[in-house]
Amino acid sequence: MDAKTTIIADAEVTARVEALIERMSLAEKIGQLTQIGGADWVRGPKPEEIIRKGGAGSVLWLNDTQKFNALQKIAVEESPSKIPLLFALDVIHGYRTIFPVPLAMAASWDPVVVEQAQAVAAREARAAGLHWTFGPMLDIARDARWGRIVEGAGEDPCLGAAMAAAQVRGFQGEYLGAPDRVIACAKHFAGYGASDGGRDYDPVYLPEGQLRNVYFPPFEAAVKAGVGTFMSAYMDLNDVPATGNRWLLRDILRDEWGFQGFVVSDAFAVASLVTQGFARDGRDAAGRALRAGVDMDMASSTYLEHLAGLVEDGTLKMAEIDAAVRRILAIKVRLGLFEQPYTDEAKLAQVLAQPEHRQAARRAAQRSMVLLRNEGQLLPLAKNFRHVAVIGPLADSKEATEGSWMVFGHTPAAVTVLDGIRAKLPDAQVEYAPGPEIQRDIPSFFDTMNPNFKAVTQPPDAAEAAFQTAIATARRAEVIVMVLGENANMAGEAASRASLDLPGRQEELLRAVMALGKPVVLVLLNGRPLSINWAAENVPAIIEAWEPGTEGGHAVADILFGDANPGGKLPVAFPRQGSHAPLYYARNLTHSPEGSQMYNPRYWDGLPAPLYPFGFGLSYTTFSITDLKVSAAQVKVGDSVTVTASVTNTGSVAGDEVVQLYIHQRFGSDSRPMRELKGFERLTLNPGESRTVTFELGPEQLKYWSTNAGEWVQDATVIDLWVGSDSLATLHADLVVVR
Repeated sequence: MDAKTTIIADAEVTARVEALIERMSLAEKIGQLTQIGGADWVRGPKPEEIIRKGGAGSVLWLNDTQKFNALQKIAVEESPSKIPLLFALDVIHGYRTIFPVPLAMAASWDPVVVEQAQAVAAREARAAGLHWTFGPMLDIARDARWGRIVEGAGEDPCLGAAMAAAQVRGFQGEYLGAPDRVIACAKHFAGYGASDGGRDYDPVYLPEGQLRNVYFPPFEAAVKAGVGTFMSAYMDLNDVPATGNRWLLRDILRDEWGFQGFVVSDAFAVASLVTQGFARDGRDAAGRALRAGVDMDMASSTYLEHLAGLVEDGTLKMAEIDAAVRRILAIKVRLGLFEQPYTDEAKLAQVLAQPEHRQAARRAAQRSMVLLRNEGQLLPLAKNFRHVAVIGPLADSKEATEGSWMVFGHTPAAVTVLDGIRAKLPDAQVEYAPGPEIQRDIPSFFDTMNPNFKAVTQPPDAAEAAFQTAIATARRAEVIVMVLGENANMAGEAASRASLDLPGRQEELLRAVMALGKPVVLVLLNGRPLSINWAAENVPAIIEAWEPGTEGGHAVADILFGDANPGGKLPVAFPRQGSHAPLYYARNLTHSPEGSQMYNPRYWDGLPAPLYPFGFGLSYTTFSITDLKVSAAQVKVGDSVTVTASVTNTGSVAGDEVVQLYIHQRFGSDSRPMRELKGFERLTLNPGESRTVTFELGPEQLKYWSTNAGEWVQDATVIDLWVGSDSLATLHADLVVVR
């Protein structure tokens, strides 16, 4: 089943691909450019029929090892070209062992943990018969209202680029075709996270400087890490749909960055070029997408229906078809599919049984959690409590614990927070009450596809009874753990929202429980920042657990009771309310900067400053960061300096600190953001232990795309440097850059 265990030389790949192309008909070539749905609910001809005729190069929306082998047998034995299929699926944060959602893993600020997580996901997915995952999602997102913020690394290009490279390495291994790994797909290229109003699919308007300085870096990092495929985005970018955008897919991706893999559209995006008012009809859409640089049409059959006619009448040249086919065949050769097209159906159970997968998921969840508040050192809780109440609609929800974007057909099997606390305190009485149910005001089309989805709203009298039961349960306990946030279907695709408040009656329930005067800890399960203004002032301890995955409940309990010390940091700012979005730390200075005499708070009805800033996170211990040094006070353009600082654990327990380096360019060709992250390192220190962190600062970190110059520049200027534990760091030094 496994792919070849050695790298296939480029010359061999080229020779084998050319030999295949020479014997393929136009229809067979177009088949390789077509991805079809394998699920029962897909309309139209059955996949067996399409594959038998040679009309498919890849299959998605299928998660069945036996079916994979059956379809593969048709492809390699009955289709005209005898070329094996690529089986693809959205394996976003785990296949069977579910890891924290990507936004949560970014909160670990630990690329090693992220790489390990995606390596486990790849191992399980490949054992199931999958070859290709539609991940990682690399869209920078600065608007928390956007539902798909949960799938990315947050608001910052430096952190996003580090997470991009780690995920590609995890999915793919050391080379394309590495055993027990899958091909990664960098998506959605590009700018998707900046949609108008945070509304999914809506247009994006970004100047080239913003694209190059903020939104492109994670994608370029993926190319440098060797990512095998890219996915085009749905939305219009500056009035040109990304799926028909030659500047993105050819000028930038191929000509400038040298990407050698193939590009797949998002689902139905080629056909959607007509819907978006860009293409005249399906025929026009097929021609525009192919010429823009989309090699494979995902699920719309637009290529299958129209490319042959475009070649036959001379609108497209055979060479244009061949170029796209070559890139797809090269991936299949490198994967070893021609030698080993089938999957060992006995292997999946063996792979899924490996206990180290669950251990890795638990560790990743621990390292992803962010301690937002801990007044009076309420946390960690003692393990000698005899009566604990666990309250909230998400406390025993496997779906909310594993989170959004599950693998197609996956049955949630998470350890919930309730499970984790009961396992941690086997001798205590742990009572549970969910309180009133929560659900979206408007269901998404994904909800209607879920056979277990319940669209009926809880009757008011039942909700009130549940509310009162929760209060009574809390009243009987010594300590209360509130588990609040969002259901899994409240974040992800088609899950944007106008408000960032806790849905339903959750805040009302929280206030009522706090009024009992007992110790209360708030655990948040959510896929985006939430506006928890009241809780931030009144609840003594708050843990941001995100959507922590299969072992999430155990990991939460580990944090609550001190078996793990939280060390995560926010990868995105928490706005005080949804109307403040987009809100991010790397804003440009204005004529009235924050702190100046003329500064006003921008809104007259409330502070726009984030509730919690980018990079923020507390610990059960304390740290000091001191002794900031720059190896030279002055440096020439093009040269580098080292920046060092000393970090010390000044508390009484071992813990983690993420040391962060920020810069600001005071003047130059363009105005630059007031702060930009340029380096970070997560350290584990014992009490009293000190360590020196070192960052390199050179042209790669100091250059930027200049709107004035229309090119990459590095200015002679003065650079402010800050090192600290979040984006409000105060430890400062100067660096003069001269020509």
